Amino acid sequence: MEKTLKARTDLSKYDNGWYKPGSFLKQLLWYFANRLFINTYLPYPMAIKRFVLEIFGARLAKGVVIKPKVNVKYPWFLVIGENTWIGENVWIDNLIMVTIESNVCLSQGCMLLTGNHNFTKSTFDLIVKTITIESGAWIGAKATVCPGVTVGSHAVLTVDSVATSNLEAYGIYQGNPAKFVKTRNLSR
Repeated sequence: MEKTLKARTDLSKYDNGWYKPGSFLKQLLWYFANRLFINTYLPYPMAIKRFVLEIFGARLAKGVVIKPKVNVKYPWFLVIGENTWIGENVWIDNLIMVTIESNVCLSQGCMLLTGNHNFTKSTFDLIVKTITIESGAWIGAKATVCPGVTVGSHAVLTVDSVATSNLEAYGIYQGNPAKFVKTRNLSR
């Protein structure tokens, strides 16, 4: 038996006018720079990618590797630590700050999503929350980290899994939503 509800989604009333990630000109310039130098299969040297990201406000430590076809929404909301690898086709949808610490691996096709919508409101309001990925963590291929999640130090989010809540340090997580599977034991 279907329950009758009074409210219905009305996207005509959607308003994210409060959200101001930067000037129109800044966003437009970044769109073209991203398409030309970062979100492309053209084999630009890492020094050029780094330069482009940094002139738009990204803070990158030494040893950052960015593979082809990476998409960064707003580099001015991005901090990446030393010796971090960003794999091919990674999507960093950073509507707000994303902090990626040192020695992190973001495998191909994974997504970091800082935005969502409030599905409990008929106006489908935009919600933004930061993401932090602590040192030594590994986000598997095609895995997704959702808004507000902190991935603990050396945690692993396995292939195609979805982190909807914080992942504890050294935990290995799998599934949708991701659940703790076992502890990561590193050898030297």
